[in-house]
Amino acid sequence: MRRKFSIRLLIAGAAMAIGGPAIAQSCVQANERTAFELRALQSQLMVAAITCQRDSDYNAFVRKFQGDLGGAYNTIRTHFRRTGGAQGQRALDGYITTLANEQSQDGVRQGSRFCQNVAPLFQAALAQTSASSLAELSMERNVLNPHDAASCSDRATPAASTPARRPAASTRSAAVTRNR
Repeated sequence: MRRKFSIRLLIAGAAMAIGGPAIAQSCVQANERTAFELRALQSQLMVAAITCQRDSDYNAFVRKFQGDLGGAYNTIRTHFRRTGGAQGQRALDGYITTLANEQSQDGVRQGSRFCQNVAPLFQAALAQTSASSLAELSMERNVLNPHDAASCSDRATPAASTPARRPAASTRSAAVTRNR
């Protein structure tokens, strides 16, 4: 009996040692968090442009932040390569598809109020001057972002709190409708 327990303990320890680096790699570094927030904001504005006929506002946003948007995409691609290895491109494609689908569904849940709710986001985004200020705007406005992995700094210190998670889309939609 004692031997079985020792073997199980040894196997569990080995699994944790092997899994430890993989878990650490799946966390999001600070520059990656900024990139994910920027990509979420861009996607939200893209959905709004299509749904609300705001093409000119979206095009102005893309022109103004073209370099930042390209840099964010490259950072996210690097994140998925780091965390997904050979499956990194598939994970990246899945993230971008999920992001657009969830944001589109959020718009559907808001119904006729979606365009009214999202219109101020265009002006606020165009008033920003950097990728970091856009990421802050994305978080302040609670832009839906399905990539909610913990920050690497949170995993490094056990006492650190977990990152603030975005509310479920249905909860978020109700909050957006009430707050705008």
